[in-house]
Amino acid sequence: MGTHLKCVNERVHDVSANIAERIRQARLASSMTLNEVALQLAQLGQPITRAALSKYEHGKSAPRAPLLLTLAQALNVKPSYFLTERLEPMDVEWLAFRRDPQLPVKRQMQIKAVAHTIAERQHELQSLLYPNISIGLPPRRPIRAFADAEIAAQELRQVWRLGLAPIESVTQAIEDHGGIVIGWAGDEGQFDGLAGWLNGVTPLVVMNTSAQPDRRRFSLSHELAHLLDIRTDTPNAQEEPLAHRFAGAFLVPAEVARQELGAKRRHVSLEELGLLKTKYGLSMQAWAHRALDLNIIDDGLYSRLRAEVVERGGVVREPVLCEAPEEPLRLRQMTLRALAEGVITEERARELCPEAVTKRPAPQPMGRAYTARDLARLPREERDRILAEMAQAAEMEYGADTELTDFETFGEGDLHDEYPD
Repeated sequence: MGTHLKCVNERVHDVSANIAERIRQARLASSMTLNEVALQLAQLGQPITRAALSKYEHGKSAPRAPLLLTLAQALNVKPSYFLTERLEPMDVEWLAFRRDPQLPVKRQMQIKAVAHTIAERQHELQSLLYPNISIGLPPRRPIRAFADAEIAAQELRQVWRLGLAPIESVTQAIEDHGGIVIGWAGDEGQFDGLAGWLNGVTPLVVMNTSAQPDRRRFSLSHELAHLLDIRTDTPNAQEEPLAHRFAGAFLVPAEVARQELGAKRRHVSLEELGLLKTKYGLSMQAWAHRALDLNIIDDGLYSRLRAEVVERGGVVREPVLCEAPEEPLRLRQMTLRALAEGVITEERARELCPEAVTKRPAPQPMGRAYTARDLARLPREERDRILAEMAQAAEMEYGADTELTDFETFGEGDLHDEYPD
């Protein structure tokens, strides 16, 4: 009896802790403070203090069901979100945050919270569909010097069997080898990338999908360097040049750079760099820097090339565009596969990846007559579509049958007014 009671108590504690963590995660993902949530709840008819909310987030108190329902409305999540149990604890250790110092802390926390939530969803599907997937990263070794960065980039290409060919998509290369890539659309110029480990095992990278594809590729490669373990005895800022060097070497190995540009150059045109950018998905400025790193060009030529890029287009928008397909696809693909194989329900599919599943009307037998009750139960968009089709069919029927023209037909407004939201 005592053992059973202990198990029940532990179960209740786990559920409460799960709810507490999910309340906090949903709040951060909504970019709201405790005070803002309290104000929103008051407006929805559930007044509560900031201190009480804080207790819920720290698991010191458990909210009742009515409050959870209102919280879900305030935080724009489904009530089931708070009660969905994780298959295992989902902890993220963030390693690097490539951002502008002016990016507000509140925004930084929102990016991390949203990434954490999406990573949970992808991990759930990955565990169901690919239970034996292995993480395709070489053993972590310290990257303390530029030579280490070159070697680490070469090793990763070898492990991923990329050879020396241009990488079509860095995103897909990471996803194909067990990593999780998440897109964040916004804050261009203030946020570039974020890297971490999910449960200490799965590499997790967040990239800014508002940036140009070549910048995304470089940022993804840069974050890979942090995952491969950059270590310096100096402040963190000194790690960035090492990560930059790794990114350049990963996208364009030294052998390839010398093959394309030659061992030594006195003159290089932007047109040539533009063609190389198109082929390898590395920006013109990064190509120039890669040539400088490998002593193909000198400081003077590098400075002139950079100045010319700025003059002809700018640092962010170069005169030649890159069309590389840098979009995360794995979560959407796994959601569709799991749904097709009956592993998850359509409702769960919408929760895991809303953009993967469009709302489709239930198939209806040909010639079915909808009752008012049938229509009232449908979502507004679907109801409007059916009513519009019915109105169009009726209009065609009246137009074709002269015996019906003496009857007064319903207008579209009449049909909508009969079924309020």
